[in-house]
Amino acid sequence: MSISVQNISKTFKDVTAVNNISFDVKEGELFGLIGPDGAGKTTLFRILTTLLFADEGTATVANFDVIENYKSIRNNVGYMPGKFSLYQDLTVEENLEFFATIFGTTIDENYDLIKDIYVQIEPFKKRRAGKLSGGMKQKLALCCALIHKPKALFLDEPTTGVDPVSRKEFWEMLKRLQKKGITMLVSTPYMDEAALCDRIALIQDGKILEIDTPQEIVKHFPKKIYDISADNMYNLLLILKEYTHCYSVYPFGEFMHYADKRNDFNTEELALFLKGKGLNNIKIQPTETTIEDTFMELAK
Repeated sequence: MSISVQNISKTFKDVTAVNNISFDVKEGELFGLIGPDGAGKTTLFRILTTLLFADEGTATVANFDVIENYKSIRNNVGYMPGKFSLYQDLTVEENLEFFATIFGTTIDENYDLIKDIYVQIEPFKKRRAGKLSGGMKQKLALCCALIHKPKALFLDEPTTGVDPVSRKEFWEMLKRLQKKGITMLVSTPYMDEAALCDRIALIQDGKILEIDTPQEIVKHFPKKIYDISADNMYNLLLILKEYTHCYSVYPFGEFMHYADKRNDFNTEELALFLKGKGLNNIKIQPTETTIEDTFMELAK
């Protein structure tokens, strides 16, 4: 296993940030840690990159123990924290040269690894990092995390605050990097990004809710999901919550995602009920179950 986490726990005063977490990441795997802010993702990343001690449990990265072999881990992993942490007053080129020097390498030595990413920011290599756009900062941070050819790459919410086009480009870059044999652990609050991982762990309040492939995760939702919309979406949510046969309901884009308790659920009956409550332009249609649906179910 490239990354192994066994019964890791970490508490800050009265808050348990990580609660008895265990999972393994295979060599060359793109593994996603999926959960909202405050779920414990960043704390776990800091433990695995030797920046924080766990209170309990053990962990290894690239077969190195996070406590006994912390120096070896720092030489063999790349870490891209959620907040942009490069030197804002240095140029793109200077930042990359600095990180290469720290790890005893050069840009030329590992240029093949970062070439596809670096060519996109090379026209701005003389620009200070603090003056880059969000997407460009993201690409520079990834280059700096890769310049020493790490065995494992840790990406903590790398696309938070980045525009949709840059998000898409970033995940395409990760897929290309995976083909070069780099193991990746990525955390994200975005459920749509979860589907791009080989396997995912759903995490909430410091606990793992489920670990599986994205395809298998969606199969765990016990009911059929329906998209429902009406002329007053807020009232629709309140009315559906009070409906006798409601199993679950919550906003999902322009619709409400609704599941009924009954196996013989009749959409026409529900439409008449909603119309009787004063709603108009009612639309009810079956839809595909998403990872978010399963997460909401498990997090109840």
